[in-house]
Amino acid sequence: MIIQEFALLLVAVMASALGQLFLKVGALQLGEVTGANAFKHILSIATTPALMAGLMAYGVGAVLYILVLTRVNLSVAAPASSMIYLASVLIGVVVFKEDLSLGGLVGVGLIMGGVVLVVSP
Repeated sequence: MIIQEFALLLVAVMASALGQLFLKVGALQLGEVTGANAFKHILSIATTPALMAGLMAYGVGAVLYILVLTRVNLSVAAPASSMIYLASVLIGVVVFKEDLSLGGLVGVGLIMGGVVLVVSP
């Protein structure tokens, strides 16, 4: 994977991570889903701006990933796209003040180590 391909993959991952950020914000706005309010919540998805932004960001990420797949082997692109896990953990910790356990930190480190091994020549 050359630097331009990696950069395109990174932008695709960041778009998907932005999608996760907006989906979480929108989910918090909806509140907890129960059996009694599930139908109302499902209908509210289309009228919640943060959720729509999240879905659009995911769409952009998917289009960019398709562009990556036109240039990079799936056996490299798919594992490398797991960088979304690092981005998601960082968003959770920084934006939503979620706790990160030592095990979680080690797990993300192992995933990133795997990405480096997969994308290296």
